[in-house]
Amino acid sequence: MSRPVIFDLFHTLIHGADEERDRVVGEMAVMVGVVPAELVAAYHATWRDRLVRWDVEETIRILAGRLGSTPTNEQVTRAGEHRRALGRRVLDSVSTATLDVLDALRGEGHPLALISNASSDTAEPWPQSPLAGRFDIAIFSCDVGLAKPDPAIYHLAAERLGVRPAECVFVGDGADGELAGAAAVGMTVFRTTEHNDTDPGWGGPAFATLGDLPAILREPSKVMEPAE
Repeated sequence: MSRPVIFDLFHTLIHGADEERDRVVGEMAVMVGVVPAELVAAYHATWRDRLVRWDVEETIRILAGRLGSTPTNEQVTRAGEHRRALGRRVLDSVSTATLDVLDALRGEGHPLALISNASSDTAEPWPQSPLAGRFDIAIFSCDVGLAKPDPAIYHLAAERLGVRPAECVFVGDGADGELAGAAAVGMTVFRTTEHNDTDPGWGGPAFATLGDLPAILREPSKVMEPAE
């Protein structure tokens, strides 16, 4: 069987839409009665909690409260839906070229998995996204309470695929130390720079276009088989 391939999501399969995220959070601030710049800063400062602990509404209530507001349930619901709409837009922005690559990999027998450091506004709309049907498993940090580069999240993906970590290929842009984390558990690692040159210090192999990946995986010299 062809090697399982585990992908990162943001800046690997889709653009991270960082500027749009800040704009949307600023609009949410108006909805819940706080200063937009202050809520944007609070979102950035609490990224870890949002990735592994808080759902959309918890985030809004907690951060608005810290900024001196007590939003109504209606305000929180409205702001939460605004954030979820962003999640849907970002997932739906995946290019046809990327979907074609995933389809090609599946056609060549590669099981596909996703590990994403993502908050619930991404995980919730995932099943309806164009990407979901291409993956055998998808692991979101907000669902499992783990985030890259914690070794446990890579082991969890391999376990759900029914393989050892050393049998897997990991592809990501390098945010959050994900490349080193994957390498540390024995995965073969490739860095992509298609959407963002996130980790230029990474010394391993890299490619500029996701469309290069199927051919790379066909070359035994690029992807060594794991030891038994």
